[in-house]
Amino acid sequence: MTKIIAILNHKGGVGKTTTTINLAAALQQKKKRVLAIDMDGQANLTESFGLSIEEEKTVYGAMKGEYPLPLVKAENGISIVPACLDLSAAESELINEPGRELILKGLIARLLDTQKFDYILIDCPPSLGLLTLNALTAADYLIIPVQAQFLAMRGMAKITNVIEIVRERLNPNLNIGGIVITQFDKRKTLNKNVSEIINDSFCDKVFKTVIRDNVALAEAPIKGKNIFEYNKNSNGAKDYMSLAQEVLKLK
Repeated sequence: MTKIIAILNHKGGVGKTTTTINLAAALQQKKKRVLAIDMDGQANLTESFGLSIEEEKTVYGAMKGEYPLPLVKAENGISIVPACLDLSAAESELINEPGRELILKGLIARLLDTQKFDYILIDCPPSLGLLTLNALTAADYLIIPVQAQFLAMRGMAKITNVIEIVRERLNPNLNIGGIVITQFDKRKTLNKNVSEIINDSFCDKVFKTVIRDNVALAEAPIKGKNIFEYNKNSNGAKDYMSLAQEVLKLK
C-alpha cells in the first residue's frame, strides 16, 4: 500500500525541500521504493536532485492535462517528478478547471496503475494556494517542518485550520504524520524554549527526532546530492535516518 506524504509549511526557509530530499534518501536506504514530486514553482527539489529546471516534461504539463506524471530517475535510484519555473502560473491557469483541487490525486492514481512505490513524498510550495491544496487532497499524511525559531509557531494555527477544511471538504483521510523541528542548536536557549513550546502545544504530533543545525545539509544540494551521498557520517545523515525510522512506523 503506497503511503503519500505531503511536506508542508507556508513559511519559507524551514527545511521543506531538505526534508523531502533526505527523507526520500533515507527511506530508499531502508529498501523502500520512493517517488518525490516537486510541487514548488521554485523547483528547488528538482535542482537539488541534480536535474535541470528546463526538463522537457514536468508536473506543470501533467497538471494541465498534456501528459501523465513524468518520472525521471536520479542516479541514486530515486524517482522524481520535476517542476519548472512555469509551475507558479498553474495557480491562475487552473482556477476555472472543474475539480481543480483533485488534479494531482487523479494523476497519482493513474501512475499507481502501472508503477509501484512504497512512499510518495510531495514537496509543497511555501503557500496555501491551489498547488498545496492538490498535495493535501492527494496525501495520506502531512509532515510539517518547523524551525526552532520564535516566529515558527505563528503560522501553525493557520496550517491546522486549512487541514481541518481539507479533511471536511476534500480528503477525510488526511492525517498529521508529525511535526519535525529543524535547524536546532541545543546551545541556543531560544531553540530549546521554542522546542518545548512546540512539544507542549502538539504533544504526540511532534516527532522525537530533531534535525540539528548542520552545515552539510546546506552544502549537499549545491553538489546535487542528498546528505547520505555527501556525508553519510554527518549529524544531518543520522537525524534523517532517525526520522525515516519514525515515518516507517506511521500506520
